[in-house]
Amino acid sequence: MGTKLKQLLEEYGPIAFYTYFAIFLLTLAGFALAIRYGWRTEGVGESAGLLMAAWVATKLTQPLRIAATLALTPVVAVATRRFRRADKPDTNAPRA
Repeated sequence: MGTKLKQLLEEYGPIAFYTYFAIFLLTLAGFALAIRYGWRTEGVGESAGLLMAAWVATKLTQPLRIAATLALTPVVAVATRRFRRADKPDTNAPRA
């Protein structure tokens, strides 16, 4: 999976990095909220602080986050390119 992630970074560059980082932050925030509002962890993370416990839980999901990055980066790239094209004015359109 590591080589696939490297290939993805080479092909899509910053889009792949931002997609991975967004998934990481959303996962971390989700675990922090879940822990804050009642989800109880067992083991090493239960005595740690909120963010540390959320980070440990997030770290455990790394293979799933990498798989999600591999699946979502091409979709995000297409959406980003369409959005950028929509923002650019049409230079071929006749002017009034």
